[in-house]
Amino acid sequence: MCAAVALTAALAGALTGCGSDDHSSDSSAASAKKSASPSSGRSAKNATGGEAIGEMKGPDGVTIALTSVARDSGGFVTVSGTLTNRGSKPFNAVHWSSKETEMKSRSSISGASLVDSTGKKRYLVLRDTDGECLCSTGLTNVKPQEDRPVFAQFPAPPDSVTEVDFQLPTMPSVRVRLSG
Repeated sequence: MCAAVALTAALAGALTGCGSDDHSSDSSAASAKKSASPSSGRSAKNATGGEAIGEMKGPDGVTIALTSVARDSGGFVTVSGTLTNRGSKPFNAVHWSSKETEMKSRSSISGASLVDSTGKKRYLVLRDTDGECLCSTGLTNVKPQEDRPVFAQFPAPPDSVTEVDFQLPTMPSVRVRLSG
């Protein structure tokens, strides 16, 4: 990780030397270093920069802080947040995957769902034409104190539904308000 940060900074410095007097690449190097550094995830703001609207605390110190549950005009709801490993050993999201056998990624949040308890309906993560989830994948070897952004996209419940429960296997559900 440190090598990647150093390489990014060195490349930014090299590009600055052969460019104009505009120092915008200096701030790019600082941004790259900041985004490459793992954060502790212990503040009210998380790695995605948003305020948490709900938090799920699971086994072994793994948490998910949700920052957005937003409807869009296409009839979808996108849930966004940050996975943080506050434990002492690496985390792999194998238990969060859907039980579907066609799924290629076994380290995803494809097993997530939104539940409308009033309408008694469960909404599953959408799939693309290849059967892959429209969600975060590759959630392997999340090191202690590391943050990773996560998202999942669902079909939108009716407009009259303003709150849903976000559920993920092995984690307690969290009630969140839909925006948009």
